[in-house]
Amino acid sequence: MLKSTQLIAGIGLEGDRYALGKGHFQSEGRRGQALTLIESETFEALASEHGVVMAPVEARRNIVTRNIDLNALMGKRFRIADVLCQGSRLAEPCAWLQRTTPKGMLRGLVHRGGLRADILEDGLIEAGDPILPDTST
Repeated sequence: MLKSTQLIAGIGLEGDRYALGKGHFQSEGRRGQALTLIESETFEALASEHGVVMAPVEARRNIVTRNIDLNALMGKRFRIADVLCQGSRLAEPCAWLQRTTPKGMLRGLVHRGGLRADILEDGLIEAGDPILPDTST
């Protein structure tokens, strides 16, 4: 887990596999590859509702949040600290994720797999930074 990282507009997190062009589902110009977020509550629900214990790192998302409805940010601009981002699509689970994670998790992540977002401005973020809807427009 990183304490801070640089977000690069149109690219991703500095040093991340997608920023380096090595992402499994890499596609030039495809929206929502730069940043992925998932709610920590998702892992709690997986355990209580489906009996699936999954570490956040296994979900292969960049940022784990708490007390934020990520689905509500779909199609909207938001800020992580001062960095402007845009929710572009839901991060629904796929067969690839199922092959690399505990059995049974696929069903539990439908509509709770997180949010894929685009990074619109460069900037440094730190663990614990607030994620809020953008009010500048």
